[in-house]
Amino acid sequence: MTTQEIANRLVELCRTGDWETAQNELYCNDCTSTEPYAAFGPATVKGMDAIREKGKKWSEMVEQMYGAEVSDPVVADDHFALTMTMDIQYKGGPRTKDAELCVYGVKDGKIVSEQFFYAPPPEQ
Repeated sequence: MTTQEIANRLVELCRTGDWETAQNELYCNDCTSTEPYAAFGPATVKGMDAIREKGKKWSEMVEQMYGAEVSDPVVADDHFALTMTMDIQYKGGPRTKDAELCVYGVKDGKIVSEQFFYAPPPEQ
């Protein structure tokens, strides 16, 4: 798959909330994932097991997901970016809209890295 095809497929799956298929189909086994804040684990993790564990910890922080929007991707050679906005309530917190910029690296037809950029979480 080309970077554009991977980007389009990721957007398609994210828009339906099918994160598991996205990871199984599009990510390489030793992919890295980087967050700006280590709210639910190390800032950078490597490997699909660690990425899945990070996702599980994030899910455990969520009280209610009201919806999400995913932009069309912007592709540049072997990278692409998209924005994701979530209407969400974390446990113990108010309902809020979180927005992030998601940047992905691609090599040999698979996502090899993901990095997220967003505002720091409010202090509780």
